[in-house]
Amino acid sequence: MHLVKPTTARLKRTLGLIAALFISTLAIAQENSPYSRYGIGDIAPNQNMVNRGMGGISAGYSDFQSINFINPASLANLKNTVFDIGASIDIRNLKSNNSPEKFKSVNTFISYLQIGFPIASQKFQKKGNFWGVSFGLRPVTRINYKIEKNERLPNLDSLRTLFEGTGGITQANISTGIKLKNFSFGASTGYSFGSKDYSTRLNLINDTVIYYKSNTATKTQFGGAFLDLGMQYEIRFNNKDSAHPNRRRGVLRLGAYAKLQQNLSGKRDNIAETYADDGNGGTPTIDTVSSTLGVKGTIKVPATYGAGFTYANDNWLWGADIEMTNWDSYRYYGQKDAVQNTYTFRVGAQYFPAKINTPASKYWSFVKYRAGFYYGNDYIKLDDNNRANYAFTFGAGMPLTKIQRNYYEAARDGDVVLNAGVELGGRGNKKSQSLREGLLRFNIGINMSARWFTRYKYD
Repeated sequence: MHLVKPTTARLKRTLGLIAALFISTLAIAQENSPYSRYGIGDIAPNQNMVNRGMGGISAGYSDFQSINFINPASLANLKNTVFDIGASIDIRNLKSNNSPEKFKSVNTFISYLQIGFPIASQKFQKKGNFWGVSFGLRPVTRINYKIEKNERLPNLDSLRTLFEGTGGITQANISTGIKLKNFSFGASTGYSFGSKDYSTRLNLINDTVIYYKSNTATKTQFGGAFLDLGMQYEIRFNNKDSAHPNRRRGVLRLGAYAKLQQNLSGKRDNIAETYADDGNGGTPTIDTVSSTLGVKGTIKVPATYGAGFTYANDNWLWGADIEMTNWDSYRYYGQKDAVQNTYTFRVGAQYFPAKINTPASKYWSFVKYRAGFYYGNDYIKLDDNNRANYAFTFGAGMPLTKIQRNYYEAARDGDVVLNAGVELGGRGNKKSQSLREGLLRFNIGINMSARWFTRYKYD
């Protein structure tokens, strides 16, 4: 039997789909999230689409078909070159406990773009050791809000206040993981960069007196290196298949990771000015009241620690994680903010109906079905009550190319998988005096694995 893999054609089709996804996603408007005004903004989901479908479990997860960028130790198990891209649609509903009014915002954004591949030599692999690397780009936080407040002053003037903010943090990363027998360890480093721009515009409205409008703005650019560390330990059970001694039957994987504290170097501009509306949407400055440019400072992003496990056999995978972040150490130019230490618990599972080496004709038998849940407290704290941060998650991994019946076919031949999912959750509770936020998030990712530069024949 001869088998020649159409690797080049598959790459072209998939990369074309990735480019189209990028263009269509970037064309959609930004969200309006009032809570992104605090701290470093809204924390973006930081798992890949496979893990998100299982409540975000990542510490003990390892997969040769996807890139787990939470725990770099998992990269040691990469068997092929892997492209992994994901995008999300956030639908948020905001409601105040003190008002019947509701507000809705919709945002579409690229979650990550990663590429990974194995680099271990055959001699290294024969000793039971493996080595993989990856690099990519992903947003870590997002700042985007526009809030208007109207009020009547005692002297009968009306005051309109507009709060606006944009920015966020993005990471460019390179990661590696090495596996020595059953123990894997890894590291991820790179550069975090971004901005935090916010302004407050005041407009006094009077029937007879014309007031100048004022704007107070702070614009900060920052960047710095980061370092993440991870480890995993693998324990195998019930392996009775002598023909395939590495078959995944009963694998317990323990994992832990640490995202070390970052000290981002910043330059800040503070401007106070009066302005006017030119009738065409512009706001030309009339007079600069004060200006302080290029003020240097540091943004301290706190450390995060996590640990967990997964247990997998031929058809099932389940696991749990716990994660903690020391937000009490957060500082923005030496100043604290309305933030607090956080914890998050995650549980999740995956079911793969197809039986190893058993013929099956139904496509849906080869889909991987996922579900999970996470719960914790939000890192933003505006009153004496903690705001819960939680979601139920569901997902599916759907093959787009040749259906693989077992682990070894997929590892050898590579494939393309569409990972889709949904998260239903929110932030806040009825005890808190701040806004409650309902969240409906749709996730979609394209994962492609293939062996490059080689055409195989099997006789």
